[in-house]
Amino acid sequence: MGYVDKLLAQGESVVMTCRRHWIALSPTVLVDLVLMVAVIVLAFLLPPPFGFFVLSLLLLPLIHFLIVYIVWRSEQYIVTTQRVIDVRGVFSKHVSDSSLEKVNDVILDQSFLGRILGYGDIRIITGSDIGADTFRRMADPLRFKTEMLSQKGRVGLSGENVPEVLARLDELRQAGTITEEEFEREKQELLSRL
Repeated sequence: MGYVDKLLAQGESVVMTCRRHWIALSPTVLVDLVLMVAVIVLAFLLPPPFGFFVLSLLLLPLIHFLIVYIVWRSEQYIVTTQRVIDVRGVFSKHVSDSSLEKVNDVILDQSFLGRILGYGDIRIITGSDIGADTFRRMADPLRFKTEMLSQKGRVGLSGENVPEVLARLDELRQAGTITEEEFEREKQELLSRL
């Protein structure tokens, strides 16, 4: 059982998982490549004993990139049947979630390059104290937004006041407007949407 599975409530399931786009790693890659080129040039300019020592410094940009990659890989944006979850951290975890029922608006910002490469920023505005969660440089933000709004719609259906609907159905049954079989069928259909 993974970490995310432990976060799920009973009856809740993961619908979609994504992370930041690989473009989020590009500044780190560029800096590390420049450092590696500088180390190689410096190693060739220095005499052999010092040059070999300087060449060993190539491990630093590689280690730096590996750390940034592991942190990038550990960040997840998750849509479940009940909420949106933001999970961060490798050893220590930071988890924030927004109930789909409390999502008021979803704002998608996508630059021209973001549209071409498939990344963008999503801002989720909720009715909570914090108010908004922003997922920056998210991969496939359109699909994420669509899936989140689809699940919100399903939560809205299950958010109907079931006792009131059942009471109205029972009144219709008692008044003879619907039969016992129709009442049971409607009741089962209503309960199946929960």
